Amino acid sequence: MNRLILVANGAAAGTEKRSLTAVSSRADTARMRKTWTPPWGWVFGIATGLSVFSWLQAWRLTWINSRPGTAIHPGKLLALNLAYWYVPALLTPAVVWGARRFPFASGHKGRAVVAHSIGALAFALACFVGMLGMRFTLWEDAGKWSGATWPQFLQRVIFEQLDWSLMVYAVIVGASHAIAFFRESEERRVRAAQLETQVVEARLKTLEAELHPHFLFNTLHAISTLVHRDPESADRMISRLSDLLRITFDRSGEPKVTLKEEIEFLQKYLDIEQTRFQDRLKVSVNVEPDALDGEVPRMILQPIVENAIKHGIAGRRGGDQIHISGGRNGDRLWMQVRDNGGGLQVGTLRALRTGVGLANTRDRLDCLYGRLYRLEFSDRDGGLSVLIDIPFQRLAAPGAAAAAFRVA
Repeated sequence: MNRLILVANGAAAGTEKRSLTAVSSRADTARMRKTWTPPWGWVFGIATGLSVFSWLQAWRLTWINSRPGTAIHPGKLLALNLAYWYVPALLTPAVVWGARRFPFASGHKGRAVVAHSIGALAFALACFVGMLGMRFTLWEDAGKWSGATWPQFLQRVIFEQLDWSLMVYAVIVGASHAIAFFRESEERRVRAAQLETQVVEARLKTLEAELHPHFLFNTLHAISTLVHRDPESADRMISRLSDLLRITFDRSGEPKVTLKEEIEFLQKYLDIEQTRFQDRLKVSVNVEPDALDGEVPRMILQPIVENAIKHGIAGRRGGDQIHISGGRNGDRLWMQVRDNGGGLQVGTLRALRTGVGLANTRDRLDCLYGRLYRLEFSDRDGGLSVLIDIPFQRLAAPGAAAAAFRVA
């Protein structure tokens, strides 16, 4: 029966990949104490807009409530409303400093409540003094109506704007905290992304460190089988292994290479296997030229080819074939390794589940691409076919010439 195994990212379809985004919930009082100067352009731009809005309202209400023939002074009303909003604007840096100095953090809420209660009253007093000074500038006796005593007038002015002053203070403190928390959230997001990147890089290095000994031991084992039976072939395999290891160490630390470089590396490995199997093994390589500069994980094909040789055709008696192909389909890059072995037999399935090389391949694809890759095993056309499909990203300069592939 034809069977097909699809591995998306090592998890069941529909599940999300877990990310390392957990952060401490401990209050960061040092963050609240960071110096921050409000952008004066925004502060006074908002104050000017609110001043014009208040002036239009005041002018309309004065016109509605005034007696016929009463003079209305739009200029004085505008100056009064500008002061109504510019005085709080000038006090904004002090309020922001207080918000940073006394945050509503866990364990310090009582102190913050006391500090901001005093600050709010001081803010209201400063607004009252500023407005009273503007009134004295615009009108004689600050606009006090006839028959009213100064205590009556001052109390009325204070209580008319006290609730407004307290609300403006609360809005500035709230906005300051909101900006601080937003900045902290962005910093935490960046730190979490950096941490996840570092974890992924560390995992990739661990996986590569795991793959190299596995690859080396298997190759040495293949050489050991020829040492006494065919010393000349064993000597050639050792020489080619040294070339292969030289390429491996030269690329150390690079998680990705171009598909062209990956095929060249694979060619060195196939030279070794060709020496081992001689005329029994036939390998063909067919890669589309426009896919050669696409980036692929380093040593991504070698474990698959090794598996095809070991579990697909090693037990056959001649006529062993491996076909390696690759190409580009829009924004996707695909690579396929196909053999003419026994397909998805019991032993092959066990190797797919437990083998170091293929497990390593799945884990590295998961690290690099998350849910954006496809790893498929099938025996629909006879033998075993392994398909890797990843996003196409160009690593080298476009227009790389196609290499002449060979198998010694």
